Amino acid sequence: MVICMAKITKDTTLGKALEVPGAEKILDHFNTPCVHCPMAAMEMNKLKLGEIASMYGLDLEGMLKELNKKAGAKK
Repeated sequence: MVICMAKITKDTTLGKALEVPGAEKILDHFNTPCVHCPMAAMEMNKLKLGEIASMYGLDLEGMLKELNKKAGAKK
């Protein structure tokens, strides 16, 4: 099932991205440490995907592409 939601961007918070069913698996695939970090749990609605990718050297474009595909977001 694909849920159609707003496009996920570098400014989308981790909490909002995790609303997409299957997002946790995608973020794990891109080695996003914040998904399982107890400290990040307190800041889920402040941490932006672009900031996380920059801090940890993650493939932001690849991550956004996969998240948007899963979310059914319009381009």
